Amino acid sequence: MITAHGSGSPVTLIVPGLAATTGEARLPASGLPGTRVVLTLPSHGAAPDAEPGYWTYARVANDVLAAAAEVNATRAIGVSLGAGALAAVLTTRPGRFERLALLLPAAFARPRQTAAVRNLLELAEALDDPDRLRTLVTASLPDSAGVGTYADDRIAALRRLGPALRSLSTAVPVPDVSRMADVTAKVLVIGSTGDPAHPAEVAEETAAGIPGAELVVLPSRAPLITHRAEIRGLLRSWLS
Repeated sequence: MITAHGSGSPVTLIVPGLAATTGEARLPASGLPGTRVVLTLPSHGAAPDAEPGYWTYARVANDVLAAAAEVNATRAIGVSLGAGALAAVLTTRPGRFERLALLLPAAFARPRQTAAVRNLLELAEALDDPDRLRTLVTASLPDSAGVGTYADDRIAALRRLGPALRSLSTAVPVPDVSRMADVTAKVLVIGSTGDPAHPAEVAEETAAGIPGAELVVLPSRAPLITHRAEIRGLLRSWLS
């Protein structure tokens, strides 16, 4: 399921993270030139629930490729799960995109760190416990950030994603880094500090594993909230 904003070239595909709310999914597209196309994955927003066994990076990557072909996208932005899916795309289609931005990658060529796995499994186990789920969701947010109804929207999104939380906790987007040798896309990786779900080390590993990739690490556990303007500037500069 795709939603287009703007018009003309270039066409940029946005692949949001797991449990991204509708508003959150659009954030990386704001201010970009040309046409911005937001992909809604199964079990998100108005999209139908995912079929059993869907939640692997390879399956998500196939949906990304199908959406990119439908809209003739030459650029793409991936956030968290979306970043991993785009990395998986590069293992089979190293020349598919001209430019990519990978925001807050959660995994690359190795399984998630123990704390990140625990975080996903705790969320999955708390889906039937509203108080516990709210505690886990709000614990990941900056104390001073004005997030409005973000926590409520995030909780509602997570309730449909138990299978995804369990399957992706141990999944690896790029099992063989040598398959990145032929990547021709210009790649920007944006990481953060202090977020156990998206460790800076994974952003560093991702940038090191993709030929010519550039890396920016922002000092925040939730940079899409606290450093929104800076990220928009980085993306405009990189993708324009």
